[in-house]
Amino acid sequence: MAALARLLRLLWLGPKEEEAAEQNRPGIPDGPRLLLDAPRCNQRPYGGAAESWGLRFGASSAQGWRAHMEDAHCAWLSLPGLPPGWAFFAVLDGHGGARAALFGARHLPGHVLEALGPAPGEPEGVCRALRGAFLSADARLRSLWPRGEPGGSTAVALLVTPRFLYLAHCGDSRAVLSRAGAVVFSTEDHRPLRPRERERIHNAGGTICHRRLEGYLAVSRALGDFAYKEAPGRPPELQLVSAEPEVTALAREAEDEFMLLASDGVWDAMSGPALAGLVASRLCLGLAPELLCAQLLDTCLCKGSLDNMTCILVCFPGAPRPCEEAIRKELVLDAVLGHRVAELCSAAQEPPSLNTVFRTLASENIPDLPPGGGLYCKAAIIAEAYSQLFQTSGMCWEKVQIGTRKATDTHSSSALDFQA
Repeated sequence: MAALARLLRLLWLGPKEEEAAEQNRPGIPDGPRLLLDAPRCNQRPYGGAAESWGLRFGASSAQGWRAHMEDAHCAWLSLPGLPPGWAFFAVLDGHGGARAALFGARHLPGHVLEALGPAPGEPEGVCRALRGAFLSADARLRSLWPRGEPGGSTAVALLVTPRFLYLAHCGDSRAVLSRAGAVVFSTEDHRPLRPRERERIHNAGGTICHRRLEGYLAVSRALGDFAYKEAPGRPPELQLVSAEPEVTALAREAEDEFMLLASDGVWDAMSGPALAGLVASRLCLGLAPELLCAQLLDTCLCKGSLDNMTCILVCFPGAPRPCEEAIRKELVLDAVLGHRVAELCSAAQEPPSLNTVFRTLASENIPDLPPGGGLYCKAAIIAEAYSQLFQTSGMCWEKVQIGTRKATDTHSSSALDFQA
C-alpha cells in the first residue's frame, strides 16, 4: 500500500495542481477544496451474501487526494417487514461537507421502508414510494439543518426485489447494469443543462452560468442545498434544486450479471462500459465483490481520479463465474510484470524510480492486460514487485529517492504522457 501511494504521488502531481487551481477559482461554492500532498489509499472493503436468493455484494471507499472524506454509503441485504429477496443499497456523495451524505446513508433506508409499507405494489407503487422516500428524507434533513449553512449530497440507490431492480438517483452519482456481457442500462447525471432540469430551473427564477446552477452548483438535484429550495409557492420537486429522484424499474432477467453503484470520483476516471469490462474480468478470477471494489478504486486512483470514491457492487445469480483459463492468464501476467520490473531495475546503471519503471511498462505492448483498467489495474502488483526487489537486494532507498525526484521534475507537468 505504501508503494502504491508513492507511485500515485509521483504520477499525478501535475494534474493535482491543475485540479486545485480549478477548485480554488472564484465562484465555486465550497471554497477551496484542498488536495493532500499524497493520496489516502486506505480502504476497508466489506461484503455479504444472501445465498438463498443468490445475491452477493461488496463495498469500499477511498478518501484519495481530497482533504476530507465526504462520501457515504449503506447496504441492507434484507429489509425488515418485507419478504425475502428485498435488499437496498445506496451511495451518497456530499459537497460542502459530509453532513448530508452521512444523514442519507443513516436515514434514507428508514424513509424507504416507511414509504413502501408492508405490501408495496410493483412496479408503480414502489416507484412512488422511492420518490416519496427521497423527498421525506430531504424534508427531515431540512428540519435538522443549521440555518444558512451550505452543503448537500447526490445519491444513487438500488432496491432489489425478486421481480424488479429499482434505481433512484439524484445528481451525478451513477449506476450501471451489466446483462449478458454488456451494459444495458446506465443512469444519467442531473446537470443544469439537461432540458428538463433547465426548464425547472428557469421556471423557478434561476439562472445557469458556466454550466452551473447560479454559477455555483454543478448538479441540479440533491439532498440538502437548501439555499436553492426557497422559491415561493413552488413544491419541493419544482425548486431550483430538487431532491426528487429519477426512478427506473427494470424487470429482472436470468442474464442479469451485476449492478455497480459509485460516486462521481469513479466515473471521472472510467466509463461505464470500461468499468463493466473490468468488473466482469475480475469476477472471472474468482475475486470476492468487496476485494474487487477495492481493486477498482485503486485502479481509478492510478488513472487520475482526484475525488473521494465509493462503490458498491451487487452481483446476481447470472454473474460471471471463476474461469481456470482466466486465472492461469492472470498468474502468467503477474509473473511477466514482476520479471520485467526486475529486468528494468537490473539493466539501469542507477536504480530507476518507480515512476520511471511504470512509465516504461506503459509504453510496452504487454498482452492480456485487464480490459478497461489496463496496466493501471496492475499498479499495485508493479509497486509491490519494485518494493520487494529493493528490500531483498539491500539497495538503499535514499539512492532510489534521488532518482525519484529527478523523474518527478521531468514528468510532473502532464499526465497525458503516461496514458497507455
